[in-house]
Amino acid sequence: MTVLLETHGLCAGYHGAAVVRDLDLTVSAGEVVALLGSNGAGKTTTLLTLAGDLPPVSGQVVLDGSVSTAPLHRRAAGGLGLVPEERSVFMGLTAGENLRVGGVDVERVLTLFPELTSKLGTRAGLLSGGEQQMLTLGRALARDPRILLADELSLGLAPLIVDRLLAAVRESADRGVGVVLVEQHVSKVLTVADRVYLLRRGQVELSCSAAEAGQRIAEIEQSYLGQVPKGAPAT
Repeated sequence: MTVLLETHGLCAGYHGAAVVRDLDLTVSAGEVVALLGSNGAGKTTTLLTLAGDLPPVSGQVVLDGSVSTAPLHRRAAGGLGLVPEERSVFMGLTAGENLRVGGVDVERVLTLFPELTSKLGTRAGLLSGGEQQMLTLGRALARDPRILLADELSLGLAPLIVDRLLAAVRESADRGVGVVLVEQHVSKVLTVADRVYLLRRGQVELSCSAAEAGQRIAEIEQSYLGQVPKGAPAT
């Protein structure tokens, strides 16, 4: 598989202070990489640094084989899509206007999420949280990104909506998109992921296939609680 995105010894944080340390990560075309961890583990900081919204404290972000220091808007122009934790819709515009302002093919979005067909004339602020997230993700996928970075798609949403969103992400990977998916809903994300990185206190505690992670859910959940797994030495 073609490696689209990788990091080497990445330290990421704010105002020169590292929150994430020594991160080595790879994302290939056609795979979903899940970035797991408790609140404060450094997941969003990592994602924003991969996107170019935060500069690295040290280390490298490599896109398509070349070290990149480009800001977010230039990476986006080069085929990177970002779905941030906050639903990025214009609340005063209708769903259809949001898509047109975003410069995407409305019919393409409706193919991904036909649930939005009857909502095109509705102001985004009146849509449900799930509909807003479909609008946000649909807009990002309709731009045909080569790399998609998505932060907490499932936040505050009903399980059926989460399943729809994750299925769309998986389908995009099956078409060749490389995906980094930040999630706290472990069992659901493992149904669509290929590989997993588990962050704890800013460092990778576990890197494995999604299949292996599925066999170690208890250990992963203990890490979320900040506990040492049974049988492991205290550190």
